[in-house]
Amino acid sequence: MICNLFDVRGSVFKEMKNVEAMNSNLVELTEANFETEVLSAAIPVVVDFYAPWCGPCKVIAPLLEQFAGEFAGRLKFAKANVDATPGLATGLEITGVPTLILFRRGKPLGQLVGFPGSRQFKAWLDAAANTAVTP
Repeated sequence: MICNLFDVRGSVFKEMKNVEAMNSNLVELTEANFETEVLSAAIPVVVDFYAPWCGPCKVIAPLLEQFAGEFAGRLKFAKANVDATPGLATGLEITGVPTLILFRRGKPLGQLVGFPGSRQFKAWLDAAANTAVTP
């Protein structure tokens, strides 16, 4: 499942209307804190680029919270609302949500677009965590 950012029903440049409470293991990203929280992070970071109007994004949100707890210390989890951070979305060429990108040492290592299902998502995170520990 994927939401197209260029669909007439939603736009990357719409104002965010609803902000949902975040789990303490998830960092809400802004254009101001992206460098500190992601590019300069000591451990690899999984960033979820989402939109509040996106159905698949709402499906993946509780899984992100669960996995943020399970992978604590091995992977950092962050979320960026593409409507509130259009510069990040444009700069990273995000064209659909959800898009998850794994960053290690400030560089993108892997990307998952859409929601393939919880088992495949967990397998992708396991692989990311295992890749993250190798020098």
